[in-house]
Amino acid sequence: MPKMQVDRRRFRVWNILLLFSTLSSRISEVGGSHQSIPPSVVKLWASAFGGEMKSISAKYSGSQLLQKKYKEYEKAVRVEEIDGLRLVKRLAENMEEMFHRKAQAMKRLVEAAEEAHLQHDEDPDLQYEYFNAVLINEMDDEGNNVELGGEFILQPNDHFNNLSVNLSLSVVQVPTNMYNKDSAIVNGVYWSEALNKVFVDNFEKDPSLIWQYFGSAKGFFRQYPGIKWKPDEHGVIAFDCRNRKWYIQAATSPKDVVILVDVSGSMKGLRLTIARQTVSSILDTLGDDDFFNIIAYNEELHYVEPCLNGTLVQADVANKDHFREHLDKLFAQGIGMLDVALSEAFNLLGEFNETGRGSECSQAIMLVTDGAVDTYDAIFAKYNWPDRKVRIFPYLIGRESAFADNLKWMACANKGYFTQISTLADVQENVMEYLHVLSRPKVIDREHDTVWTEAYIDSTLDDGQGPVLMTTVAMPVFSTKNETRNHGILLGVVGTDVPVSELLKTIPKYKLGIHGYAFAITNNGYILTHPDLRPLYGDGKKRRKPNYSSVDLSEVEWEDKDDTLRNAMVNRKTGTFSMEVKKSVDKGRRVLVLHNDYYYTDIKGTPFSLGVALSRGHGMFFIRGNVTVEEGLHDLEHPDVALADEWTYCNTDEHPEHRYLAQIEAIKLHLSGHEPQLQCDKELIREVLFDAVVTAPLEAYWTSLVLNKSENSDKGVEIAYLGTRTGLSRINLFVVPDELTNQDFLTAEDKEGVFNADHFPLWYKRAAEQVPGTFVYSLPFNTGSENKSVVLASTAIQILDERKSPIAAAVGIQMKLDFFQRKFWTASRQCAALDGKCSKSCDDENINCYLIDNNGFILVAEDYTLTGNFFGEAEGAVMSKLLQMGSFKRVTLYDYQALCWVYSESSGSGSTLLDPYFAFLSAAKWILTELVIFFVEFNLYSWWQSDVTAKAQRLGRSMQVPCDTEYPAFVSERTIKENTGNIDCGGCIKSFVIQQIPSSNLFMVVVDNKCDCSMFEPITMDPVEIMYIESLKCERLKMQKDRRRPDTCHPFHPEENSMECGRAPTLTPSFSATLICILLALFPR
Repeated sequence: MPKMQVDRRRFRVWNILLLFSTLSSRISEVGGSHQSIPPSVVKLWASAFGGEMKSISAKYSGSQLLQKKYKEYEKAVRVEEIDGLRLVKRLAENMEEMFHRKAQAMKRLVEAAEEAHLQHDEDPDLQYEYFNAVLINEMDDEGNNVELGGEFILQPNDHFNNLSVNLSLSVVQVPTNMYNKDSAIVNGVYWSEALNKVFVDNFEKDPSLIWQYFGSAKGFFRQYPGIKWKPDEHGVIAFDCRNRKWYIQAATSPKDVVILVDVSGSMKGLRLTIARQTVSSILDTLGDDDFFNIIAYNEELHYVEPCLNGTLVQADVANKDHFREHLDKLFAQGIGMLDVALSEAFNLLGEFNETGRGSECSQAIMLVTDGAVDTYDAIFAKYNWPDRKVRIFPYLIGRESAFADNLKWMACANKGYFTQISTLADVQENVMEYLHVLSRPKVIDREHDTVWTEAYIDSTLDDGQGPVLMTTVAMPVFSTKNETRNHGILLGVVGTDVPVSELLKTIPKYKLGIHGYAFAITNNGYILTHPDLRPLYGDGKKRRKPNYSSVDLSEVEWEDKDDTLRNAMVNRKTGTFSMEVKKSVDKGRRVLVLHNDYYYTDIKGTPFSLGVALSRGHGMFFIRGNVTVEEGLHDLEHPDVALADEWTYCNTDEHPEHRYLAQIEAIKLHLSGHEPQLQCDKELIREVLFDAVVTAPLEAYWTSLVLNKSENSDKGVEIAYLGTRTGLSRINLFVVPDELTNQDFLTAEDKEGVFNADHFPLWYKRAAEQVPGTFVYSLPFNTGSENKSVVLASTAIQILDERKSPIAAAVGIQMKLDFFQRKFWTASRQCAALDGKCSKSCDDENINCYLIDNNGFILVAEDYTLTGNFFGEAEGAVMSKLLQMGSFKRVTLYDYQALCWVYSESSGSGSTLLDPYFAFLSAAKWILTELVIFFVEFNLYSWWQSDVTAKAQRLGRSMQVPCDTEYPAFVSERTIKENTGNIDCGGCIKSFVIQQIPSSNLFMVVVDNKCDCSMFEPITMDPVEIMYIESLKCERLKMQKDRRRPDTCHPFHPEENSMECGRAPTLTPSFSATLICILLALFPR
């Protein structure tokens, strides 16, 4: 009875207050203001809705119980400040140890390969059956194994993503354009069989190894474990190990290259086509440590990119692609003045070398021409003799050999190599000859430099989340035979792939805090790993961006305008740096403004540097709790407990027998002491046991809610969940799984909603930035249709009452959107009238009511189709006013990894040339044209050539290309709780009221809709491409950021035998070969 009396008194007092606020609002309306919406009524609605939602969210999430439980352990908990510099040094040491193990495995392969070759005598008649990667397990029409394709046992292996492999043997892949049983290949395959034992031993010593391989200078590729290769739809395997970055980087030293292209009149037709393809293939062999430029010449010099006159640029992907686009603009006319071109090239290399901005190592001039009338001794004497520091590599284009002697003399006199390219099919093999020449000094020096590549994508090992990001460690293999020492014979390169995920396993995410992360960059400043690197795009995120491997640190940490952090890391320094950052989350729609402290150091033995970012405030502290192993294990084994899949509590990859263990099983084995070989993070395990004990009472609490039939009768609340700083999570369903509105939430499909190797869940991150004790509500953007719509409500749990207290956990609920919206509409119909007849409600035709979050996204609107949209799109005038009044602020963000749609009127010739069909067709037509040219006076070639290219030119298409974009995000001003505004819309005044929903990140916005404000443009969040003016584009091309050169350089050696300087192929085709080419040319027509 006393309780009822108290409730009645509270009800009367509440009604009196409501009546007073209503009268006050009416008095203010009489005062002549344009404000037709009583702010006090809106405040009433907001308070009613906020109170209702906090009650529901707190009740079903169990937030108050969990906060109480952590408080009970407050005295047993120790809070420590994280020493960022000490942390990054320790992580770098862990990575150094991991990388060293991979390098040692390669060293063992190098020693075995060189010894096997030393003991082998070349036998031109050697016959040897080996396992060809394409032919294994293939049968002929009679059911017998085909030649080089014997029975090869393959079994699925989970370490190789369930690909079928053979862990005892390797296979050999030979490029399609090479003969499987060529004597040089058979001999190389024979002696390299000795590597099989080392491959197996390496894998036993380090079970985390994946692919190991040997790429031969002869062209074959030995791969372990053995796996079957499948040709593409054309029956072709274009892979040639010798043009892969890891091979080129290990075989040669960094280089400055000037490519001279003859565009005189004699280069018309297919010769110019072959020349373009030759230049493109040369560009393929250049890497991030190289510098280049391309000069076309006839009677004048034409820099292919005029903006870069007189300088060289880094051979990164973007620059090489830029030059390829300009190659299509070359046309042949006039007379070739090679002497002028050579002088320009020598001057350019000399002047650029003096700037100290290039490779400061090898230098070369690539000459692509159809002839030279002189040997140009005077020019070489002036610029290059006697030291011959610049090598000359002439490529004679066409079948004529009249000028071959002059060009070969140039190569021999300048430590280069001469080749002749008569067809498109000859291009790749001939271009790569220069790599073996540049490798000679390194071979003679016997310097087995260990090289590491930038990050790249391996589509073979799809981990279910898409292709895997890799780096490769590689070492060159030399001939150690005394009789060929001064020849500097490179046998090939050994390598192994290291998934970037291996690096992430060495990083204890729990030590980095909610917003913290680790990242690594190369000596060129390119990202090896960073949570903001986005290498893939398209449906299922399985398509590679064109320049994904050369994303610079400054393009993700773009707030560092002066590159202070980047340059310090590139120069392998150890230190700290701080700045305010704007981190976009939730697929770029939201922004978190944080202050980060960065700590960085180098990873010794590699070209990489490591950085760690810690956010100030709660991100700088770490909690240490302590419970007994017995009670911790008991609570860890509850069925509702899960651990972060990508976190390493115990290293189950170290030994094959542990690979099938779940992390909880591995922890149990480790604590039992029965598996001494199982390496575990003892500190993390201690903390996860503590979290398991503290959070255990929630299981019983949630179960009691489920069993109480009177609770949640309309099944509006579907899931309760919690996550802790140690990656532990608990989930409770209030409905059966099949009735869940959003089936993906808290599953691997919901990548932003679960603990990952490099980030905490999005709901955890956002809750951590909310005022303690309040809930953050959001509409997940991955939920599309009406029956999939849900609302998440989350709140953070702190250990201490201080603002800098670390966040111990976050809890929340998932509820149906229609349930959430019904609560809003019910609250918006309340008023203080004693008779229950309200003068205002959201049902009125003259007002529009919205519920938006702190980033301006609509959760509730009368027009249901607006749900999830940005408020500025629906009410541009009101959003403009809110920005003007300071209730919201605009935050400008930049995306330097964006892709923009462009319309291409024609496909590039480069892609056509790379197609084997078009390449062969063009070559065949050229041969036929040459035979009949006497009769048709050049007309036939013109007709056919235009026919081949016209097909591509007629096909316009839309395509995505890399671009830079700018886009806005919006954040509410936390200190402004309420506001009113009037907007002059020309002939009328539009009024509105905005009111914060208590204990939340939400705002109610009530807008007078009688006034048409369509004169105001909607405010959108669409990205806008940053368009650079031509002069600025040129400056961006010229701009060279700080980079660190590789530690070793081998430009030349005094013992080098430079007389092995080239060959010219037999140039006269047989009649039968010519006839076949003619028939093939005619067939498609």
